[in-house]
Order: sequence, then structure tokens, then C-alpha cells
Amino acid sequence: MQAPRFDDVKVGDKLPPLALPAINRTTLALYAGASGDHNPIHVDIDFARKSRMPDVFAHGMLSAAYLGRLLTGWAPQSALRGLSVRFTGITHLGNQPSCSGEIVEKFEAGGEKRVRVIVKCTNQFGEDKLVGEAVVALSA
Repeated sequence: MQAPRFDDVKVGDKLPPLALPAINRTTLALYAGASGDHNPIHVDIDFARKSRMPDVFAHGMLSAAYLGRLLTGWAPQSALRGLSVRFTGITHLGNQPSCSGEIVEKFEAGGEKRVRVIVKCTNQFGEDKLVGEAVVALSA
């Protein structure tokens, strides 16, 4: 991976987007197994319906993991200095997640050149499901 350089990026630059396949039951089962999060609201349709949901839906942390993939597809994991997210919507079965990021600030901290990136995960209808920000250290 060719990591971006601080001197080559500017405020307003967008990260290469990450488009993912539609969420299905297999995705949820695999994520539950990998994460250890077996909350039945995500895998048991009867439980979901008893909770007044029409069906199971994706783990919020699955979308957070997708944002992590967006960032580490752009810069090495070792360059990530922080990531904070806020859950803003439910990702239902059939939703196609898409992750994006935009550089909103360039600064120096801790002797490093860093960028602040606004990130979000939306569905195919443009509805935000997760929003947040990351701080990434870049070489000059």
C-alpha cells in the first residue's frame, strides 16, 4: 500500500470510498461468530419481532469495522491515532453499506503531522448509519 503523504493531501480531499455487499443473514452470523456478539436481536428473527422490529439487523460495530477498513485501506493501521463513532441509524437486511471519508483538518501534534478525517457509513439510499472522525498520522 502506498500511504498518503501529509504534503500531498489537502483539506477537502476524499478517501477512496469503500462499497460493500448488501447485508444478509450470513453476514450477520459470520460477524456474530467473529466478534463474539451473539445478541439475538441480530440473528434471531423471532426475538427481533418480539422486540418490535420487523427482522434482525446488523450489529452497529460491524459498520464501525467497515469504517476501520476504509481507513486502513487508505493508510496503514499503525498510522491511526484515533477513531470515534456515533451510531445514527439501523442497518437493515438488504442495506448496502458504503463508507466514505473527507479530510477536514491538517495539524501537528505529538511531533507528528496528522489529519482529521470525517467518516461515515451510509446505505444505498444515502441514509447515515454511522458517523465519526479519525485522526491519522502521515509522513511528510
